[in-house]
Amino acid sequence: MFPYAAYLRVYEPVTAFPQPARTLWTAYADSRRRPRRIHALAAEHREAARRLTSAPPEVVPDRESRDAYVRRSDDMIFICPWETRLRSWLAFERFRDERSAGVAAAFVPPTVAERATSEFERWKRAGRSLRPHILTDVWHVPLAWFVPFARSERCLMLGAPGTGYRTTSDALQEHAGHGPATAARARTLIYVTSMGEARRRVASALPVVRANLGEGAADAVPLSAGRLEALGRWLEEFHPRALVELDYGGLVHLLDDRTLQADESVAEMSVALAAMERGEAELAVAMYKRLLARWRPVRALETAN
Repeated sequence: MFPYAAYLRVYEPVTAFPQPARTLWTAYADSRRRPRRIHALAAEHREAARRLTSAPPEVVPDRESRDAYVRRSDDMIFICPWETRLRSWLAFERFRDERSAGVAAAFVPPTVAERATSEFERWKRAGRSLRPHILTDVWHVPLAWFVPFARSERCLMLGAPGTGYRTTSDALQEHAGHGPATAARARTLIYVTSMGEARRRVASALPVVRANLGEGAADAVPLSAGRLEALGRWLEEFHPRALVELDYGGLVHLLDDRTLQADESVAEMSVALAAMERGEAELAVAMYKRLLARWRPVRALETAN
């Protein structure tokens, strides 16, 4: 069972990477040994579980991962590096910030925590990038993540052939013009769009949200101008011809088939923003409430026993 987490990924053209990374990623994309798209998340999870269940736990790997998610479109290879070491540092930093020292020490021995922190500080002082290609959030999909996408860019796959396997009409064809969607026999819900569309939609939504919902406290307002600004800044860090992917990840195992089929979160967000812009407050509030009603019970499962 995968972690109950959703992922926002950016795939950059392989030509956007400097040498020698460009040559290495090109060879990697053609390698038969690399984890295929459908197996990549499981491979990531196995490696993380191995590290965290060791004694003492290895909260940050000693070396950066050499694996990546791969997409192809119009004879172009697109790469989304796992960047496991950087993402582990960032996640561990959030973990320590959100918990008391005593609670954090119960999970990670202080000596291990201090080593990880000092290594991260050296990384920062060396001027290395702190911008991961993958964002992760647990127990829900942040509402801001729905903004860069359109309903037509949705790919839903349920079950396995012979056991109620179903897919959206274009799931096994070229997905929104951005290369073949995974044809794997897996339960998944993803959206894929171009970086240009993602940036345009976020930029268009920002003044609407600022005028109607305000900046908002990050923990109190599910959708705010501040959240969208942060998302927009992250997207601007990448190549303009990149692809952006929203993956429901392990969250699909918290929702039954009927619920996933009825999930129109991206479409509801689009309608809510359009209604705000037109001044149709009742429609905007109705769509916003539908989004909250869908995702608040899922997020509440984090504290269930």
